[in-house]
Amino acid sequence: MKPAAAGPNAMSDPTSEGATNPSMERNRRWWNMRLFRGMIDDARRRAPFYWSDWRDAWDYRVVPATVYMYFANILPALAFSLDMFAKTDMSFGVNEVLLSSVLGSVLFSIFACQPLVIVGVTGPITVFNYTVYEIMTPRGTNYFAFMCWVGLWSLVMHWALAFTNACDALTYVTRFSCDIFGFYVASLYLQKGIQVLTRQWGAAGETSAYLSIVIALLVLMTGYLCGLIGNSKLFQHYVRKFLDDYGTPLTLIFFTGFVHIGHMRGVELPTLPTSKAFFPTQDRGWFIHFWDIDVVDVFIAMPFAILLTILFYFDHNVSSLIAQGTEFPLRKPAGFHWDIFLLGLTTGIAGLLGLPFPNGLIPQAPFHTSSLCVSRQVPDQSESGDGKGRTRVEVDHVVEQRASNLAQGLLTLGTMSGPLLVVLHLIPQGVLAGLFFIMGVQALEGNGLTLKLLYLCRDRAFIPASEPLSRIQRKQAIWFFVALELIGFGATFAISQTVAAIGFPIIILLLIPVRAFLLPKYLTSEELSILDAPTASEFTMMSVGGNFKASADSDPNVARLVDRAPHGNTNQATGHEEDGDPSGVVPSR
Repeated sequence: MKPAAAGPNAMSDPTSEGATNPSMERNRRWWNMRLFRGMIDDARRRAPFYWSDWRDAWDYRVVPATVYMYFANILPALAFSLDMFAKTDMSFGVNEVLLSSVLGSVLFSIFACQPLVIVGVTGPITVFNYTVYEIMTPRGTNYFAFMCWVGLWSLVMHWALAFTNACDALTYVTRFSCDIFGFYVASLYLQKGIQVLTRQWGAAGETSAYLSIVIALLVLMTGYLCGLIGNSKLFQHYVRKFLDDYGTPLTLIFFTGFVHIGHMRGVELPTLPTSKAFFPTQDRGWFIHFWDIDVVDVFIAMPFAILLTILFYFDHNVSSLIAQGTEFPLRKPAGFHWDIFLLGLTTGIAGLLGLPFPNGLIPQAPFHTSSLCVSRQVPDQSESGDGKGRTRVEVDHVVEQRASNLAQGLLTLGTMSGPLLVVLHLIPQGVLAGLFFIMGVQALEGNGLTLKLLYLCRDRAFIPASEPLSRIQRKQAIWFFVALELIGFGATFAISQTVAAIGFPIIILLLIPVRAFLLPKYLTSEELSILDAPTASEFTMMSVGGNFKASADSDPNVARLVDRAPHGNTNQATGHEEDGDPSGVVPSR
C-alpha cells in the first residue's frame, strides 16, 4: 500500500509533520532530542520501497552477485574460524562462524533499511574474541557465559544508541577515518594470511609449508589477474564480466583440486578443520547457560561490551557508508538508526547461541554493491569529434534489492550440512591464505590512503594535469594529511598486536574528532575539499542529517527529497533530479 500523498503545504513547509530538515535536526540541542525519531524516520522513508526490494530482484545481476558474495563472505569467515579455532582452544569453529553469518544475512536482508550491507564475521571481531579469551580464561571464567553477557550488555547499548539518535554523529565521518579503518582491515587480511602460512611449519613439516606458500601466491596471482582482466579492455564484454564475477571462486575451486596433481599428491597439506553437521565445535548445546557465571563477572563484562559497542558503531556504520558510497547511483533511502537497532538484536542473539558477533563487512559490503551495478556504454565526450566513435562505460544504476543477501545467507546455512562440510574439509589452508591475500590486496588497491601514497611516489613528469591533488599549492599539506592517516593506522594496528588489543576501538573512534576539529586548524577548506570528501552522498546521509558542513539548505534537490520521502509518490521521493533532469538516473561520479 502506498502512503497517502501529502498536500501542497506539506511539500513546501519544512516544519510540517513528517518532514525532517537536516540543518534543523543538527542545530537541535541534545536535551531537546526526540527519542526514537531516527528509527521512525528511517522506517517511514524505507517502508514504501519494501515490496519493490523483492520485485527488483528479478534481474540477472542478482545471480552473479549472490554467487560472488557467497564465496566472498564464507571463505574469509572460514579462514577467521581457523584463526579463532587455534587461539581460543577450539571454542569457535566452522559451524559457529557459518551460523553467525546466516544470522546476520537473514535478519538484515529481511528487516534492515540497508539490505545491501553484508553482515558476517570480521577480522576485528576475531581479534576481540581471542583477546577476551586470553584475558578471562586464566581467571577460571566460563568463556561462553562471559561472552553471552558481553553480547547482552552490548544489545542494551546498541538500542540506547538507536533510541537516542546517536547515529546522527555519522555526519562527521568522512573518507579520512573510513580510509584509515579500511587500510587497517586490509592489512589485517594480509597479516592473517601470513599467520596461516607460518603455522604450516608446526602442522605438517617443511615440505608442506613451502608448498602452501606456493599455492597461496598462485591463488593471489590468479585471482588478481581475473580482476584485472575483468576491469580491462581485453576480450569481449561478456568474457570480462564472467571473469570479474566468477574469477575468485573458480580460482579457489581449481587450486583445491590442483594440489592433488602429480607429486603434490604425496604431500600432506593441512586443511580446514570441521565438525559435526549443525552442531557446535565443542561438546555443548547451542543455547548458552548464561547464569553459570559469577556475579562479579557479569559486571566485568560491561566494559568489554562498551568496547564492542564502540567497535560495531564505527565498523558497521562505515561498512554501510562505503557500501552506499558516492560512486554508486543509489535510488532508495538509507536508514542508519534502524540498522544499529537491528545490529544490537543480532549481537544479543549471537551471545545467547555462543556465536562470534556479526556486523558489517569491509570490503565485502561495497563489493556487493559493486557487483549489482548495471553499466552502459556511452559516447566518450572527451573525443574531439574525429569520427573514431569510441565509447566509455559508466554505471547506469544499482539493482537495489534484498534477495542476493538472503540467498547467500541460505547458501551459507546449507554449507553446514554434512556433505558440504566434507567438501570444506578438503580446502587446503594455503588456499585460504591466498584468499586472505586477494581480499587484502583488493581492499588496499582502491583505498584512498593507498592512492595518495602512490601519488606522492609518482614521477612528477607523468602526473596528468587533471589530477585533483595537483591543485593543492602547499605540497606539505598532502604530506601532513597522509602522515596523520598513517599514524592513525599505525596506532590502531600496533595496539591490536598487544594484550591491550581489546582497546583498539577507542583509537578508531578518536579518528572522527581529529578530522572534524583538528585538521581544519592546519589545513584550509580548499585543501580539505581535495584531500577528503564525504563517504556517501547527501541523499544517503539524509538519515543522519546530511554530510559534514553540508545541509539541505544549500542543496534544494536534497531538501525537496527530504520533504517528499515520508509522504507522496515513491518515484518522486527517489528521483535524483540534477540540473533539471528528472530521469531519476544519477550519472556516474
